[in-house]
Amino acid sequence: SMEYTVKGTNNRFVPHVIEPSFGVERAVMAVMTAAYTEDEVNGEKRIVMKFPEHLAPVKYCVSPLLKNKPELVAKAREVYALLKKKHGNVMWDDNGNIGKRYRRQDEIGTPYCVVVDFDSLDSDDVTIRNRDTTEQTRVKISEL
Repeated sequence: SMEYTVKGTNNRFVPHVIEPSFGVERAVMAVMTAAYTEDEVNGEKRIVMKFPEHLAPVKYCVSPLLKNKPELVAKAREVYALLKKKHGNVMWDDNGNIGKRYRRQDEIGTPYCVVVDFDSLDSDDVTIRNRDTTEQTRVKISEL
């Protein structure tokens, strides 16, 4: 029994205690657990943090297609500066091939990867890859 007896009076009662506890850690863990996804694209397993866009810690990642081409890097730096000014937390990634960059950004939950390629130099547009659909579309830099 959960009854408690008070010494001296022999009064008996069942204690009623409500002690709620809620910290930000629980909310963050719930969001992370809900966002964690494993799926398969072109026969390859990938881990994706599908954070809702407004909760994603990094909204955009900017990459030059090739880091050893100064003209691509310079244009990508311009796009990076533009997005950083408009959207705040933007990541730069020029390590490894473009597929590895995409996977790395998928794992940390970045909704959009912006890639500056050789067509960007002439047409002033970029490729944007959506994390959730993996679709790639061309967008004018002025419309970012």
